Amino acid sequence: MEKKKLRILAAGDIHGDSSLTKKLAEKAEKENVDLVILAGDITSPIDSKNLIKPFQERKKKVLLIPGNWDSLETIDFLAEFYGMKNIHGYSIKYKDVGIFGAGGARGFNVSDKELFETLKKGNSALSGLKKKIMVTHMHAKGTGSEFSGFEGSHAIRKAIEKFQPDLLLHSHIHEAEGIEDKIGKTRIVNVGRSGKILEI
Repeated sequence: MEKKKLRILAAGDIHGDSSLTKKLAEKAEKENVDLVILAGDITSPIDSKNLIKPFQERKKKVLLIPGNWDSLETIDFLAEFYGMKNIHGYSIKYKDVGIFGAGGARGFNVSDKELFETLKKGNSALSGLKKKIMVTHMHAKGTGSEFSGFEGSHAIRKAIEKFQPDLLLHSHIHEAEGIEDKIGKTRIVNVGRSGKILEI
């Protein structure tokens, strides 16, 4: 008998828009997702009241990472306050899927070296798992989001090639929402603001 797939709603670049998180939480409930993943730039430059609360009200499990506008401390606070998990440099196993991540963006608030080391640390606890999802805020070098003129991260590409996750979920380049790429076996998705439903 085939195991039931993990159903995810992934989004990023919310930038403090509480009306957007309300819509995303409604979508998560309607689509009956197991997990919500927020790929950075959740708060700043506008900090909105009750930004994450709609997910909590619908009893949705949420994983998050910081973007280039979020401080690690803010994301840690949100995660702790709402009973969610910041996976920047950490991993979580949900059903039979391992999920790990690294937030921030090269050239803004993190170096490429730090990005790789953070992803390496998160991945290290997931050995032996067949299915893995990597979550970053920034895009990888040589992917479609570079059409924006912003070069992707060499470190994220190196991590994809080395750790071979099934999925890389990212945001960062707003106008590249929905763009998909492939590196080896890894499906790469710019999840964007409106959110993308994925199954693994």
